[in-house]
Amino acid sequence: APFRAEAAGFLGKADYAVANETEFDLYGEALALSGRDRPARMRAYAQRTGSAIVVTLGGDGVLAATPHDFLAIPALKITPVDTVGAGDTFCGYFGAGLSSGLSLEQALTRAAAAGSLACLKPGAQPAIPLSKDVDAALAGMR
Repeated sequence: APFRAEAAGFLGKADYAVANETEFDLYGEALALSGRDRPARMRAYAQRTGSAIVVTLGGDGVLAATPHDFLAIPALKITPVDTVGAGDTFCGYFGAGLSSGLSLEQALTRAAAAGSLACLKPGAQPAIPLSKDVDAALAGMR
């Protein structure tokens, strides 16, 4: 964040790209992705690049497209206090999840929960949830 047209040339060079919905829609235009809706354009991106695209949707969760799969992960149902830092928290937990061996779906689920929990306190860094709090929130979803 924020969208930068010149960054479109770098998309597809990483195994995973993460964008919020507004950024992805702008990158989709810059890359001339075809498709009638966001999921179709995400699939087009994944097919074209061979990489995964992850699009965060705030309170509506997260979508992810790979060349072979499409995932929709819900956010926790919360009343946000402050959304500053939610995306950074999501990205941190997502990267940590992947590097610890979680599947894409598991890493996204954990990251979405962490991003939601980060909205429950004011500020960015003070609101980052502890791993045990993410575990408890996920256990409550089951």
